[in-house]
Amino acid sequence: MRAGNKQTGATNGHHQLIGVDFHDFIQKEQNATNYELALEFGISLGDVKDLKKRLSRN
Repeated sequence: MRAGNKQTGATNGHHQLIGVDFHDFIQKEQNATNYELALEFGISLGDVKDLKKRLSRN
């Protein structure tokens, strides 16, 4: 059975973005590349892409 992004995020505990200041992320994403954001916040490139996708939906 296939799992979507929501189900994968709920079942896998290693994709938690605890400790990321979302307001700071929003301000820095306008001027920084995905790689720079990943280094700044200590998360993976995939997490940066997922976070941008989630923020654009709201």
